[in-house]
Amino acid sequence: MFSMNNKEEINLSAYNEVADNHGYIDNLETIPETDVREFVKVGIETDKALRAGTFIQKDSSILHCSRSMEGVEVKGIASALKEHEWLGEYVWRLIPHDKDDITRNMNKVPDQGFFIGIKKGVKAAKPLQTCLHIAKENFSQKVHNIIVAEEDSEIHIIAGCSTSEHLKSGLHIGLSEFYVKKGAVLKYTMIHDWGENVCVRPKTAVHVEEGGVYISNYISLKPVGSIVANPVTYLEKNATARINSVLVAGQGSFMDMGSIVELNAPGARAEIISRAIVAGGTIISRGHLMGKEPGVKGHLECKGLILKNGLLHAIPELSGHTPGVEMSHEAAVGKIDKREIEYLMARGLDEEEAISTIVRGFLNVEIEGLPAELAAKIDQAVKETEKDMM
Repeated sequence: MFSMNNKEEINLSAYNEVADNHGYIDNLETIPETDVREFVKVGIETDKALRAGTFIQKDSSILHCSRSMEGVEVKGIASALKEHEWLGEYVWRLIPHDKDDITRNMNKVPDQGFFIGIKKGVKAAKPLQTCLHIAKENFSQKVHNIIVAEEDSEIHIIAGCSTSEHLKSGLHIGLSEFYVKKGAVLKYTMIHDWGENVCVRPKTAVHVEEGGVYISNYISLKPVGSIVANPVTYLEKNATARINSVLVAGQGSFMDMGSIVELNAPGARAEIISRAIVAGGTIISRGHLMGKEPGVKGHLECKGLILKNGLLHAIPELSGHTPGVEMSHEAAVGKIDKREIEYLMARGLDEEEAISTIVRGFLNVEIEGLPAELAAKIDQAVKETEKDMM
C-alpha cells in the first residue's frame, strides 16, 4: 500500500472519548451564532423551510433533529434502533464489524449518528441536511449512519462536516451504510471543512438495487490533517452510480481518497470523476471499477493540477471478470497552460484573475440537483480557497 509518513495510521487511544453534553435545541433559528458560522460553511441552513429535515450532532450530542415533510424520517440511530426492530438487520450488513481495528473499536461503543428513512414512492422536493460537528479539542467523534431509501423514492441529502474555529486536533470516524431500493434515487452531497490537524477515517458502503440511482458528490477545499477514505458501491441490474469528488490539498494536508464500484449485474452503469488540486499537500486519488457480469459499463476520470510543490498520485484501476464488460479510464496530472492565461489576459483580465478563472473552471464538476443557494456558497468557497492555493 502506498504510504506517506504513515499518515494513514492513527492511534485511537490518543484521542478523548468523552465530551460535554450539549443541550438539545428545538428551534434551528436559536442555534448559537458561533456554531451557525461553521454550519453555514458546509451548506447547513437554519431556515427549516429550505430543507425536508435536519440532523445536527455536536461531539456526541444530538443538537437538533426534525423533519418538515411526511414520508421522510430522520432520527438519532440509537433511538431509531429502539423504535424499529427491523432496522437492526441493516446495521453491519455492508461493513463487517471485524474488518479492521476501527470497525472492531466502533462495534464496542454506543450507537451515535443518524438514521434516515424515505418511504416507498416519496419524492422529497427539498433536500434533507445533516451536520456532524466537532467542538471539543482532541475529541474522537464516532458515528454509525444508516440510510434506507425505499422503492421508487427520491431524496437529496446534504451532509456537512465541520469543526469549531478554536479546535486544533480531533478524530472523526464515520461508518455509513446506505440502501437504495428498487427504482429509488439517492443523491448525497458532502461538504467538509475539518481543520488543519483533524484526522478523518470514514468507511462507507452502498447497495443499489435494480434500477436504482446513487449520486455522490464529495467536496473538500480547506486544509485537513489527513483523510483516508475508499467507499464501495454495489450495483445490481440496471443500477447507476455517479461519483464526483473535488479536492484541494493545501500545505500539510494528506488525502488518500478513492472509490470502488462493483458492477454486479447486466445493465449496471458507473462513472467516477475526480478533480484534484495540490497546493503544497498530498493527494492519492484512487478509483476502481469492477465489472462482474456482461453488459455493464463504466468510466473513470481523474484530472489533477499541481500549483505548489507536493504530490498528486493517481491510481485508476479497471477489473474485468467476464467477456462483455465495457470500462475505460483516463488520468492526467499537469499544470495551468500558459497559453490559457495569455488568452484570458488578452481579453482584459490580469494574470491573477486569469489563473483564478482557470482554477474555478477546473474545479467545476456538474453537481446534479444542487440547490441554487448551496451552489452559490460552494462557488464562494472556491474563490476564498484560491488565495491559499496561489
